[in-house]
Amino acid sequence: MTPVPSAPTDTTGRIVCRGIKRRFGDKQALKGIDLEVGPGGITGLLGPNGSGKSTLMRCLTGLIRPDAGHAEVAGLEVRGDGADVRARLTYSPGELHLYGEMRGDEHLRWLLRGRDASAQTRALEMAGRFNLPLTRKVRGYSHGMKRQLCFAAAMAPDVRLRILDEITDGLDPSRRGQVLEALREDADSGTTLLLSSHHLGEVDRACDRMVFLNEGELIADESPTSVLERTSRLVHLTYAEALTEEQLTRLQNPAVERIQPSGERVSVWLRASDPREFLAALAQETDLQSPRRIEYGSLSLSQMYTDIYGVRGV
Repeated sequence: MTPVPSAPTDTTGRIVCRGIKRRFGDKQALKGIDLEVGPGGITGLLGPNGSGKSTLMRCLTGLIRPDAGHAEVAGLEVRGDGADVRARLTYSPGELHLYGEMRGDEHLRWLLRGRDASAQTRALEMAGRFNLPLTRKVRGYSHGMKRQLCFAAAMAPDVRLRILDEITDGLDPSRRGQVLEALREDADSGTTLLLSSHHLGEVDRACDRMVFLNEGELIADESPTSVLERTSRLVHLTYAEALTEEQLTRLQNPAVERIQPSGERVSVWLRASDPREFLAALAQETDLQSPRRIEYGSLSLSQMYTDIYGVRGV
């Protein structure tokens, strides 16, 4: 008799939601989300602005109530105001509303009220890694500095689950790198992290899994490796003017799977990840207008939504 696999025992590092729906007026923000996260690892929640990322995170932390469905987060069912759930995790919201009259160190203590003293110490250490001027009042902080202050507070408590909304928004590249490094260190210690972003290029550096939302629906759940494999077979050509049907036909060769024109831009899907056969054939089409731009190996989140999933991105 085949044994039945046992359920994961580390429920404090898990998220399980079923059929989560939420409407705001005429807008259906979430259309029945089913999602399981953890225990462990970094899951990226990606999507254009307005796709439902922040709403889902607020439902998971009990800050807003879903119209339908249920969620179990950090080993507890989310109900009421969610205070018991939030005590078992940390949450950093996408919107920054801080008290400008407080100094940075005072604000960290305020954000971590109710947590143990060790969290205060770790928050100060994390803020030190960012060289934050903790004796200055927060009203003098830039947007990026405020984001780093919130990040330091969110990373400080000793919990098994963190939910972080747009945690790298407003940071310069070096600070983003520091944040992603800290996230990876935390995940390697066994913490489960759910983080949202609309910047694909930085999320895939840190994530073990990528979940894509669009207009309140979960449209894909993939690993960074599978996403990379798909994007590596895509070449974008930009011309001075849109190609005619006859010219588009001339782009077709044995290396090409399909062609998708959009105005002056043409997306070419290759049968393999090596573009050299296609580019060599393209170079032989001397009567065809030369492309003004050739892109390969990189894809913005907006392009990915359009070219891979066939939906309108940011």
